[in-house]
Amino acid sequence: MLMPRAGINRAFALLYSCAILALLYHHFIDLLQSTSMVPIFLLLADSILAFMWVTAQAFRMYPTHRQVFIEHLEHYVKESDYPGLDVFICTADPYKEPPMGVVNTALSVMAYDYPIEKLSVYVSDDGGSKFTLFAFMEAARFAAHWLPYCRKNKVVERCPKAHFGSSNPSSFPETDQIKTMYESMRVRVENVIKRGSISHDYITKQGESEALSRWTDGFTPQNHPPVVQVLLEYGKDNDATGHGMPNLVYISREKGTDSPHNFKAGALNVLLRVSATMTNAPLILTLDSDMYSNDPQTPLRALCYLLDPSMDPKLGYIQFPQVFHGINKNDIYGGEMRHVFEVHMPGMDGLAGPIHAGSGGFFRRRVFYGCPSETPEMNQGRQVSHSIKSREVLAMAHHVAGCKYENQTKWGRKMGFRYGTLVEDLYTSCLMQCEGWKSIYSSFQGYVLLIIPSGPFGDSVHHLCLSPQLALLNSVSIFPKISDPWFLLYVVLFLGAYGQDYLEFLLSGRPTQRWWNHQRAWMMRGLSSFTFGLVEYLLKYVGISTFGFNVTSKVAEEEQSKRYQKGIFEFGVPSPIFLPLTTAAIINLVAFLSGFAQACRQRSLEDVFLQMFLAGFAVVNCCPVYEAMAWRRDQGKLPLKITVISVVLAWALYPASSMAF
Repeated sequence: MLMPRAGINRAFALLYSCAILALLYHHFIDLLQSTSMVPIFLLLADSILAFMWVTAQAFRMYPTHRQVFIEHLEHYVKESDYPGLDVFICTADPYKEPPMGVVNTALSVMAYDYPIEKLSVYVSDDGGSKFTLFAFMEAARFAAHWLPYCRKNKVVERCPKAHFGSSNPSSFPETDQIKTMYESMRVRVENVIKRGSISHDYITKQGESEALSRWTDGFTPQNHPPVVQVLLEYGKDNDATGHGMPNLVYISREKGTDSPHNFKAGALNVLLRVSATMTNAPLILTLDSDMYSNDPQTPLRALCYLLDPSMDPKLGYIQFPQVFHGINKNDIYGGEMRHVFEVHMPGMDGLAGPIHAGSGGFFRRRVFYGCPSETPEMNQGRQVSHSIKSREVLAMAHHVAGCKYENQTKWGRKMGFRYGTLVEDLYTSCLMQCEGWKSIYSSFQGYVLLIIPSGPFGDSVHHLCLSPQLALLNSVSIFPKISDPWFLLYVVLFLGAYGQDYLEFLLSGRPTQRWWNHQRAWMMRGLSSFTFGLVEYLLKYVGISTFGFNVTSKVAEEEQSKRYQKGIFEFGVPSPIFLPLTTAAIINLVAFLSGFAQACRQRSLEDVFLQMFLAGFAVVNCCPVYEAMAWRRDQGKLPLKITVISVVLAWALYPASSMAF
C-alpha cells in the first residue's frame, strides 16, 4: 500500500522545486550582469545540487509498504511442495572476515523453519583458506546439536553469537550445554587462526585430513585448483536427534594468475554453477559473510510473494531490509544507511522496483540465465537425482568452478552476475530490470549486519562548493544582504532541505544527535570517498588506471573499538583520502574568522551573513577534524603529514582564488 506521507512529499517537492527555479533564475540574472567568474561557479554548484535533489525526490513520490501473512501460505501450497532454496554466502579473507562470523551466518540460515530436504547452504571462500574450511568442519559438527536445539525450543534468534550474547537471553534446559559447545568451537577456530596452523588433535575424521591435504606449498589465494567439499548431505548426515540436516558445501573456486577472477561477481557465478550441478534449487538467497538472519521464517515471507498467483509472473527477486548492530549510540559515521532502507527502497518499490543491496535478496534462479547454459547439467528446470557426493556430480562441480570455464561463454555478460564493476549487486539488478524482470521490497527486517567500527567514509554523495568561503577570504560579498528579498529564498531552501531530513529522522524514532551525525557524515563522504571514487572512475574511463578492490576488514583493534563506543572519530591512517576534507576544514575555519573580523571592522553582518553562516556551519561540522588535527594524542589522531599538506593546499588556494574574485 502507498505510505500516508506520499501526499505531503509531493506537495513539498512542488513548492521546493519552485524555490530552486527561482534560485537558478537569480543566478542567471547575476551572470548576465556580472563580469566575474563567481556567478558561473554558483550557478554550476547549485545546478548540480538541484539535479541531485530532483533525482532523490523520485524515492518520495510513491513510497510503498508491504505486509505478508505467512499463516495463509498453507492455503496456496503444501509444505512438501515448497521450492528448493540454495543459500549463497561469500567470504574472501580469514583475517579480515573471521571465519566464526561466517559460521554464525551459515548456522542462522541452516536453522530456518524450512523443509530440511529443500535447503542447501553454499559457502564461497575466495581467499582459498584451509582455516575457513576447518571452521566449517567444526560448524558441521556443532550444527548437529544447534539445529535440534533451535527446533525444539522455537528459538527466534538462530545466530549462536546473537543468541548467547543477547542482553536478555532465552534460557532452556540445554542452553548451558549448547553454549559450552559453541564456545569450545569458537576457541578452536580462533586458536587455529592465531597460530596459523591446524593441530592434528582437531582433526577427528579421515575425510577431513584428506580435504585439508590439498593445501600444499604451491597453494596460494591467487593461484590454486578448485576445491569443492561436501560437509553435510541431507539423507546421509543426521543431527543428534536423528533428523536430517541441510546440505552444506564449501567451495573455493580455481584461481590463476593469468585469468581474471572478477571479484565477488565471479565468486557468485561459480556458486550458481556449482549449486546447479548439485541441487539446482529454483530459489537463491544471497548473503554477505557478516549478515545473519534474525527470523527463521524469512523464507516463508519470501514465498508469500513468489507463490502469490496475483503477483506479476516476471517477479525476479525480493529484497529484504538490513539492520545494523554494533553501531554506537549516536552513529557518528552515519553507518545505519537509513536513507537506503527507509527512503530509497520503499520509494523504488513504488516505481520500477528496488535494486539488490548485495545481501538479503531472494532470487528466482532463472533470472540469472539469458538462455540455457552450455553445460547440460546447468539446465534451469533440471531435477537433481544424484547424491551430491557422487563422483559424477563432484567432477562436474570442479569443472564448472575452474577459472577457464567462462571463456567464450555469456557468463558475466548475459548470464549470472554481471562483470565490469565492483558493485555487482546494483549493476546486475539494474540490468535485470532492463530485461523486464520485476522486484519488490519486503518491509520486514530479516537480516542483521554486525557492524565493525572503522572509518566515516562510506556511502553518500555531496560536493561542497568553496566559492563562498574563498570569496569571504577575499572580502567579496556574493550572496544577498539580509535586507534583500532574495535573502529569504536562501533561508527557505536551507531550512526546507534540512527540515525534511530532520523530520524524517524524528518520525522514525531517532534522536536529534543521530540526525546531526548523519548529515555531517554526508558532507564528509562527499569530500573524501566519493571525490576519490569520481577521480578513479575518470582515470579508468580514459584508460589510465583499473579498478582495485580490498576486502573490508571486519576486525577492529580493542583501542579503536573503545574510541568508537565513546563517539570519537578515527583518522589514524595516513591516507590521501583525508586531504580534501582537512583542506576544506581549514579554509572554512579561516574564512569564518576572516568574516568575523570584517564584521567587527564594519560593525555589521549585513553583507557577509550568509557566507559566514555557511562557513560557520561547516566549522561546526568539522569539529572532529580540528580535534584530530590539533588536540588528540591517541592513535586515531590525524597524521601530521596530512595536516601539513592540507595547510599548504589551503594556502595555495587563497592566492589562486584572488584571481577569480
